[in-house]
Amino acid sequence: MNADGTSFLRDTNDLLARAEAICDRRGSRLTELRRQVLGLVLESEKPAGAYELLDRLRDRHKGAAPPTVYRALDFLLEQGLIHKVERLSAFVGCVHGMDGEHAHDGDEAHHHAAQFLICTTCGRVTEMEDEATSSALVAAARAVGFVPHRSTVEVEGLCGACAS
Repeated sequence: MNADGTSFLRDTNDLLARAEAICDRRGSRLTELRRQVLGLVLESEKPAGAYELLDRLRDRHKGAAPPTVYRALDFLLEQGLIHKVERLSAFVGCVHGMDGEHAHDGDEAHHHAAQFLICTTCGRVTEMEDEATSSALVAAARAVGFVPHRSTVEVEGLCGACAS
């Protein structure tokens, strides 16, 4: 618990407030449980798996069970507030979706082509927003008559800190 009585860092609380506003605009509800799961994902230094989130959530909600976490994660994914890193079967916050410039407001364009850099040494994941990469993927797919709905690019390698 922080000095001001909140359970998350100030930056996380700011993002949670933005996420709640986005959900309100969409007619969805960021319940306290969903808020807690999102806060845990946002404050995790590395992508968080569902069972890791469950263990941490049980500190706050004693009766939490796997379906509880999975339902919350499904909601957060649908709202564009988190991403699933398939390679790791883990979740990261989508801060881009909660800032004023990139708020999705129901538009799936940003989530159409998620791009992640995964460090194989430290496990950190960085989300990229490279329009050229997204455009190239869509153009290549359409060139062969394929209509893409969603894509996730996951690149494994070394982050700057681990590479040096």
